[in-house]
Amino acid sequence: MNFRRMSKCFTVGIALFALSGFVQKAAIDRNRLRFPYKKAGLTEKQAAAHLLNRFTFGPTPGQIDEVVNMGLEKWFAQQLNESLDDTDMLKRLISYDALNLSSEEIVNTYPNPGQIIALAKKNNIILKNNDTSAAGKQEYKEQLKQVMQQYGYKPPAELERQLINQKIIRAAYSNNQLQEVMTDFWFNHFNVSLTKNQCLQFVLPYERDAIRINALGSFDQMLLATAKHTAMLEYLDNATSVSNNNPFGQKQLNNLLAKRVNDKVEEMVNDTSNKNAAALKQLLNARKTQGLNENYAREIMELHTLGVDGGYTQNDVTQLARALTGWGIMPLLKDGVGKNLIDKAGGIDKMKEKGFVIDGDFLYRPDKHDEGEKIILNQKLPANGGYEEGVKMIEFLANHPSTAKFISKKLAVRFVSDTPSEALINKMADAFLKSKGNIKTVLTVMVNSPEFWNADALREKIRSPFELAISAVRATKADVQQPFQLFLWCTRMGQKFYYYQAPTGFPDKASYWINTGSLLNRMNFGLAFATEKIPGIKLNLSSLNNNHEPESIEAALNTYSNLLLPERDNAANIKRLIPLITDNDLEKKLKDAAAKNTTAEIIPTADESDNMTAMSERKNNRAMKQAERAALNKNNAKPVTLAYAAGNNTMIAQVAGVIIGSPEFQRK
Repeated sequence: MNFRRMSKCFTVGIALFALSGFVQKAAIDRNRLRFPYKKAGLTEKQAAAHLLNRFTFGPTPGQIDEVVNMGLEKWFAQQLNESLDDTDMLKRLISYDALNLSSEEIVNTYPNPGQIIALAKKNNIILKNNDTSAAGKQEYKEQLKQVMQQYGYKPPAELERQLINQKIIRAAYSNNQLQEVMTDFWFNHFNVSLTKNQCLQFVLPYERDAIRINALGSFDQMLLATAKHTAMLEYLDNATSVSNNNPFGQKQLNNLLAKRVNDKVEEMVNDTSNKNAAALKQLLNARKTQGLNENYAREIMELHTLGVDGGYTQNDVTQLARALTGWGIMPLLKDGVGKNLIDKAGGIDKMKEKGFVIDGDFLYRPDKHDEGEKIILNQKLPANGGYEEGVKMIEFLANHPSTAKFISKKLAVRFVSDTPSEALINKMADAFLKSKGNIKTVLTVMVNSPEFWNADALREKIRSPFELAISAVRATKADVQQPFQLFLWCTRMGQKFYYYQAPTGFPDKASYWINTGSLLNRMNFGLAFATEKIPGIKLNLSSLNNNHEPESIEAALNTYSNLLLPERDNAANIKRLIPLITDNDLEKKLKDAAAKNTTAEIIPTADESDNMTAMSERKNNRAMKQAERAALNKNNAKPVTLAYAAGNNTMIAQVAGVIIGSPEFQRK
């Protein structure tokens, strides 16, 4: 999308609707960082602003000068080191008691309803759930709540809130901004979703233990960490992918059958005197419902590594799924059935002697693994390869040339433009292969490239709703006391993060985020944010200008445009915004427009977004003209003098809100 053209056609009504040693953590060699921004015609301040817009969630007041004084390359090297002091940010998280819990501790602190029901049954607590009426369902919920209180459990909703809040706090206040930006990028790449109930307990440790600590490390380590993590095993069903032809599993079945053949199974299952009847029935039912599941094998190839055009076949997917059978999850619920199975097996040490692999929450079961020979992408895996053949294939995929190109393109799309050049992608892919997937090396090649600093790339990326909300916080030095309120606004603007259902993650294209309704909601957000109408968000706009009072609307727009949109030519944008500032009924008109706009909450699906680029600008322009006629009273578009009051002056707040909600602020 051409954002310069979008801004030019933004009349009064637009705001209503359109809106190697080098990578060692302790010693980054700054001599390898050479930013060619001068050749692109940029000043140091303009280059610093571009750097901050792309590798942070938005510059804070005065930060551009700080980066210039430090040196752009030195600042970037510090960010690559990801070791800046974050004491102030951590103080904001001190009351979040779930952040350092293991998956097992979380399960036993925030059990889900199914686990509560199992606990109730085990303890002979009768839960009446036959009444399907509204009153009956409510009574059932109350029963579950009582069981939770009896055993000292906490509701999963509290865990969800801590997960969401910590992301907002880290993004807004961490000094290690590149680490947080990359954590956001990789989580989206290796997406798991809270829409799948089994994942809720594990998303927080997944982001912490599989994503954040590897966000600037080696791609192969992160790929393996995500593959083995409970959240991914649950989300893409690999925890239930097993082989029914495993000789160990067959032996287990034969023992329970007491060496009898299938025609005796029915008799044995129904024989109450047979002590193995219940176990046999459970095993047989599991074998009927479990088998090979190709979901994860397909997505690790298509979405995580090779890409859809990466050269694999359906047979490769099936064979990889076979190689990953038996990859499961350790029993985590202390009173659950799984713990009994461990005891019956003779404990952890006995399990390891039998070939089980236990790594934290990860459990490899040799009795569920397909031990046959496999050929995947021309790689022959001999029979009886066990757990190691899965690890070998993940490492192979991580270092494949198709993976290098796929990941490099995705990084270039995130940080350079929606349509990066093949030359840049190839340079990054070459660095990826030579460094064995070292993420810092690939980012360095990208930021050293002329393509990154090209004038066509400046401010041509659009902020997602999350990036918009956080950049507003950072630009105004806002004090976020209730982070969840920003999550509600991000949801309203079209990004319910942690809830994107498809494994693709949110599309990183302007055409996905830019539509009439979403831009209208962005303007609503800007005004609500700046006027402190979002609960728990406190800011002092006057302090940004050293408490100096602008003399007129034009002066206020000029001052706060330069503060909120530094190192840009703001003249044209100011001219477009003046009529909005002078409209005393702007907020009411925005709300009325949102009520009438049926597309305000409609966000295109991932499949639809690819087809929107060509038509989105035409649709937006039509909507803008309609907004101009329907929502703006041009008679109010006369310059007025500011009326000052203590604290956040109402007019200054409206000035800042309109700037934050304008299309120019959406660009980064």
